[in-house]
Formats: sequence, structure tokens, C-alpha cells
Amino acid sequence: MANYSASSNDHAVCDLAAIAAAVNPLRLANDLAALAKIGAREDGGVARLALDNHDTSARLWLVEQAKELGAEASVDAIGNVFLDLPGSNPELAPVVTGSHIDSQPAGGKYDGSLGVLAGLEAFRALKEAGFTPRHPLSLVSWTNEEGARFSPGTSGSAVFCNVRSLEETRLIKDSEGMTMGHALDTCLAEMDAANVPRRPLATPMHSFIELHIEQGPILEREGASVGVVEGIQGVSWFDVTVTGSANHAGTTPRALRRDALEGACAVATALREAARDGEDRVRFTIGKFVVSPGSVNTIPDRVTFSIDLRHPEAATLKGIETAFNEITQQIWAGCQVTLTSLSRIDPVDFPNTLTEQMDAAACELGITAPRLVSGAFHDAIHLANHCPTAMLFVPCRNGLSHHPDEHIELGDAVVGTQLLAASLARLSR
Repeated sequence: MANYSASSNDHAVCDLAAIAAAVNPLRLANDLAALAKIGAREDGGVARLALDNHDTSARLWLVEQAKELGAEASVDAIGNVFLDLPGSNPELAPVVTGSHIDSQPAGGKYDGSLGVLAGLEAFRALKEAGFTPRHPLSLVSWTNEEGARFSPGTSGSAVFCNVRSLEETRLIKDSEGMTMGHALDTCLAEMDAANVPRRPLATPMHSFIELHIEQGPILEREGASVGVVEGIQGVSWFDVTVTGSANHAGTTPRALRRDALEGACAVATALREAARDGEDRVRFTIGKFVVSPGSVNTIPDRVTFSIDLRHPEAATLKGIETAFNEITQQIWAGCQVTLTSLSRIDPVDFPNTLTEQMDAAACELGITAPRLVSGAFHDAIHLANHCPTAMLFVPCRNGLSHHPDEHIELGDAVVGTQLLAASLARLSR
């Protein structure tokens, strides 16, 4: 991982106020509206699943914006789209920003998209303010962050950072049986037709900043337009399988039953209690619950359910995982329980050298930007092992996301973009 350092007088070589003033609210609003039309739903939301026709059209739209900006667009083998602006020293690694433009099936207009378009507007503001970066600047739109069509998500950033292999990722199938590789090849053919050149994976980066909607209530509650993210909490996903014995619902006495649903309810309650903490920092969710054989007059013989477990501290996460293993080794209502780990991502702490640069930029611009931790994982969680990485959050109404009613205030988006542009300026000098 690269080291980042900056001299204490870096801010003296650029006028952050002029850069912030060059951020154009109308232009940002028009970009958000234009992108939201690609894959628009009748309910006001967006359905732009990774590598579908809408997602490909959005990528081509982004390439068109690069031409107007005077940036060079390129795409890598996993479909990540980059827009590059030169620096005065082309030998230096680029300062990078970006997010994603794929959505949930019934998603909102701002999840991911705001980060890409804020980066685009930040680049425009830097140029209009007459700022010349020493480091090159790059804007990236990562492939398949959501994982709604091809699971797991964050495919583009994970493959770029060598967290997952390109070959294995290409074999992932959607619900219709189409491989991600086939969808990717179709998308890349469209990019080739638009004369977008290819670029290698895992290229060096000086630093990466991702702006994103918060997807939580903290900033709105505090009345802040933007926040500096200190890190991303860790997440563990599990499947729990409870195995009992099917029998007739009308003839089998309760004492003789091995009811998988009764066992599942009991063990689920025990797992939830094991994840309870006084500070309310643990996030425990059962999102799927399947009962088999699914007959009204048959005692269930098998129940499976999912667990999404999150916490910002690795030691706490590990302790809860140990408790889960102990609980699921017991017999519940006469049933056997199996706990299967599906995936695990350790918590990430962003380096102070980077977050302090954003704090300093906010201070110089007179922006109040509280510190907070991300409850959701983002592409930045993989980039953190590739280069110094941090995030900025903009509040969304009621903390709602992954929903057509997802909403941000334009004024907050502008402030977030101003801080992003100022931070990119500091880092690139």
C-alpha cells in the first residue's frame, strides 16, 4: 500500500474558495436528471442493473461527458470506466475519485450516481478555476457495485484491486443464467464501437476519495451537508440451516416433533440476543427465511435463513462470530443447526493523513463536516488496500436508499461536491 504525505503549506498553492465557487449547481442538477432518465422507472426510481442495456447506455453517456470536459475515457477488462485529466507531472500516480452507476432493481437516483457526477462536476470546477494539478486526476465508475444482478457486488473494484479474480467473476450467473462474462463482453463491444480504448487493471493510484449518499440518518439529524468518513464497518454473511423431521401436522404430538421452524425461531432469537450491545453499534439482520417443504399441513423438516452481521471493530465482530458458532452447535427443539460462512470483509479504517486533508479543506471553506463511520460497504473498502482511501457522505432524506423515494437536497450535493473538489485540489498538489 502506498504512503501518503503532504507538506503543511500545500493549501497555499491553490485558491480553494475559487474552486468551490466554480461548482455549478444547475449543471450538477442537470447531470443528475440526465443520468436518472437512463433506466428510469414510472415510480420515479431507477432500474439500471449491472451490464444491462441501461447500464451500458449510462457508460456511453459518461464517455460523452469526457469529450466535453477534455478528458480521455478508457475502460478495463472488468468494465470499469475511467476519465483521465493530465497533471503537470505525468509520471506521478493519479488522484482518483468516483463511485458506481448501477442500481438496485427498484433503486433511487443518487446511490452511486451522485459520487460519479460529483466527481465530474469537481473536475469541471477545477478547470474553470484555472487550477493545474501536479498529479493527474481520474474519475472512475466501478462495475457492479450493487450486486443486484450478479452477486456478490463490488465486482469492478474487487477485480481491479486483485481481491477477486477476473476469471472467477466472469463465471457468475444472474437469475436468467447469463454469465457476467457474456454480459461484460456485450458491454465492452459497445465501448469498442465508441472507440473507447482499453486500459490495464490494478494501475497505481496516489489516493482515492469516494463521495456517496450516507444511506443513514446521522448527517440529516445533525443538520450537516457533508461528512468525512473515518472507515467502513466489517461485515459477515452467514446461512443458517435447521434440520428437523417432516410429519403430519394433525397427528404428531408436540413432544414427538422435530419441528425445524420451532428450532429456527429459537436459534434465531438466541443469535439475535448474542449480537445485542448496549451501545447499539452491532447491526444484525435476518433478511431471508425459507421454510420447507412449505405445506400447510406438514411439519417443516428444514428451515434456512440468512444473517448479515456488521460492526466497525474487528475484535467485536470476531467475538460475536465465536458466539454464533457456539450457539449453532447446540440442539434446538430437537433439530440440528449448521452455520455456514458466506463472506467476510474486515473493517477498514481510513488513514488520518487523508481524512485530515479533507478536514482542513472543509475548515478553509467554512464547511461543517462531522466525522462518521459507514455502515454500508462501498467500493472504497477494496481500494483501501490499493492506495490511501477515504470517503465523503452527503445526507439523504430519512436515511432512505435502495428505494425509488431516495432523495437528496441539491444544496447538500453542491456542498459535498465543493469539498470533494477542494480535497482533490489539495491532494493533487
